[in-house]
Amino acid sequence: MDEYKLDFLSSKLIPLLKNLQANEMRKWGKMNAQQMIEHLAGFFSVSTNKINFPLVTLPEHLPKYKAFLLSDKEFRENTKAPVLPEDPLPLKFTNINEAIHHLEDELHLFITQFKKEPSLTSQHPVFGELNFDEWVLLHYKHSVHHLKQFGLQQNQ
Repeated sequence: MDEYKLDFLSSKLIPLLKNLQANEMRKWGKMNAQQMIEHLAGFFSVSTNKINFPLVTLPEHLPKYKAFLLSDKEFRENTKAPVLPEDPLPLKFTNINEAIHHLEDELHLFITQFKKEPSLTSQHPVFGELNFDEWVLLHYKHSVHHLKQFGLQQNQ
């Protein structure tokens, strides 16, 4: 378990996002700030099985994707999830603060659910079945990617 990354997700991510202005300009990609926050929340919903996608990665490619997940390599700018549409999804919430609150709820559900059932796994459409530790790594990598997209850097 990477305690630093879990601590970052559970105690530092939301405060960083609360510094984000709704009209903040992105450095790359198509999502605005609120769409990015709603996207992160949706990603947590995948890890808790509230949203399910089929596996799109061929079984023979899973080892190289897992190796990426376990590495310190970052997602490249404009990395696109193969299960999402080309354009950002429509907004679900009225404002960025509601979106952040929803993300916070989804993040806490993720941690609580896996703490209750440590052997739980859930499927990511690209990386396959992941356990809690692997999801923490992926959520961290994914969150940092989007923080950089909007110029929000975490303290190392």
